[in-house]
Amino acid sequence: MKLIADGGSTKTNWCLVNDEGKKVYFNTEGYNPYFVSTEYIVKSLNDNLPADLEKDKLTEVNYYGAGCSTDEKRDIVKQAMSQVFPNAIVNIGHDLLAAARALLGRTEGFAAILGTGTNTCIYDGKDVVHNIDSGAYILGDEGSGCYIGKKLLVDYLRGYMPEAVRKNFWETYHLTPDDVNDRVYSQPLANRFCAGFSKFVYDNNVHLEYSRNLVKTSFEDFFRNLVTHYPNYKNYTFNCIGSVGYNFRNVLEEVVLEHGMKMGNIIRSPIDNLVKFHLENPAS
Repeated sequence: MKLIADGGSTKTNWCLVNDEGKKVYFNTEGYNPYFVSTEYIVKSLNDNLPADLEKDKLTEVNYYGAGCSTDEKRDIVKQAMSQVFPNAIVNIGHDLLAAARALLGRTEGFAAILGTGTNTCIYDGKDVVHNIDSGAYILGDEGSGCYIGKKLLVDYLRGYMPEAVRKNFWETYHLTPDDVNDRVYSQPLANRFCAGFSKFVYDNNVHLEYSRNLVKTSFEDFFRNLVTHYPNYKNYTFNCIGSVGYNFRNVLEEVVLEHGMKMGNIIRSPIDNLVKFHLENPAS
C-alpha cells in the first residue's frame, strides 16, 4: 500500500492507494517544518490519521510539503513519517515540485502556489530548475492567503477599513486590536491565523470594491516582486495551484493578462493529479 500526500502549511491532503488500486482520501493538518517539530508531527498524525489505517502495512510514502526545501527541513518530516510508518520507504519532496508535477506532468513550464503561502518556479518536466525565494510569511509570500489576511488586518488596526467592512469584521470575529497583535506576535502559527482572514475577504459582500482591490493589489505585488523576475516569463502560460488562486481566479486572470502572460491550469488541490503522476511514473 502507498500513501501520497500534498502538505500545505494549513492542511495536508492524503490519498491511500491499496494493492488493488483502490483510492481512499483523507485530510490532516499541515506540517510545515519551519513551524512544527518532528515530535509535533508524530503526535498529530497518531491523533488524526484514520483509525482503520494499517500504518505498519504501508510500503511507500510520498510526502510533498510546504517548507520542505532543504535537507534539514525535509529530515524533520522524514523522521516523523518513518516513526509513524515504520515499514515504509519514505520520500519527502517540496510542495513546489508537487505543484509542478500536478499542473504540468512531464511538460516544462511555469508553476505557482497561491495558498496559505506563495511559491513559484520554472519546471523542466522533471525537476524545479529555477525558484525565486518567496521570503515566507514575514518577509514576502505576496499574493498568498497570509498576505491578503495581513493586508486586511493592517487596515483593521489602522482604521482604514470602510465602516461597513469594519462592522462586519467585528461581528464575525470579535477581535480587538490587542487580540490581533497577541495572536500575531505572541501565539504560535501566526501564518495560519493571518491566512484564515482570506476567507473573510472572499465572503465579504458588504463592500465588494474594497475586497476586490485588496486582492488585486496582493496579486499585483506577487507579479511585481516574483513572477516578472523570471527570465522570459511571458513565454510561459501561468499555471497555479491553491485555494487562494482558485477562489480569486477571476481577479488573478485579470492580473495575469495585464502582465502579458496567458492563463494555463488553475486548480484548487494537486492531490488527484499527483496521484495520477505517481501511478504513471512509479519510479519518481
